[in-house]
Amino acid sequence: MVRPKKHLGQHFLTDKNIAGKIAGCLSEDYVTVCELGPGTGILTDALLERPFIKELKLIEIDTESVEHLKLHISDTRIEIIEADFLKYDLKKISSSPFALIGNFPYNISSQIFFKVIENRDLIPETVGMIQKEVAERIAAPPGSKTYGILSVLLQSWFDITYCFTVNEGVFFPPPKVKSAVIRLRRNQLNRLNCDESLFLNVVKTAFNQRRKTLRNALKSLTGNNFEHPLLGERAEQLNCQQFEELTRQIAEFHTS
Repeated sequence: MVRPKKHLGQHFLTDKNIAGKIAGCLSEDYVTVCELGPGTGILTDALLERPFIKELKLIEIDTESVEHLKLHISDTRIEIIEADFLKYDLKKISSSPFALIGNFPYNISSQIFFKVIENRDLIPETVGMIQKEVAERIAAPPGSKTYGILSVLLQSWFDITYCFTVNEGVFFPPPKVKSAVIRLRRNQLNRLNCDESLFLNVVKTAFNQRRKTLRNALKSLTGNNFEHPLLGERAEQLNCQQFEELTRQIAEFHTS
């Protein structure tokens, strides 16, 4: 038996029906699928029932889980990779686009999504079970109190679907909060209409002082003489395209 480890944020899914529902959220567009943190393999088994999957790469940091998976799963489509997903070179998983799926550890879910953004053309689709509050934040529209940095950055590159809520009782040990499954599918945007690193800086700076108007929140980036109609708004009121527009104007202001 694999012992759940608190420092790894492990809460093992125990309900096969939920595992099947998660696997069912994947489209059939990608023959290579990577499961992050398979743990005891309950989601892995559900994925193996999906005939369109020709290669299933399991990336797991926990040695005990790796040994369990090697003993209990012997499908020729599987490759087990013992590694830290956040440090791993994802091009080693596949040179072609693949789908990412998993019961993501709550404590690193934001870092996982930032890595997905960095590798957005290699990972055009992600299905993740995460903390319900984080899922709601990612899917939130502009104007919502939960709309934030991850909302803007992920919605710039992906179409987001909140799939379903998962109760605490289907895990061992049960987490203290509800979970949710969310799906990201790459949109048609090839590049931002502004400098990407400045865009990231503008979004983070704006939301770090979200109660202030953008005129005050962005002063460290704009100085005192920059003017724009959006400066009277607060960060949560801007959509992705408006953040692009603002970023482009800030860059032009500094080069003029």
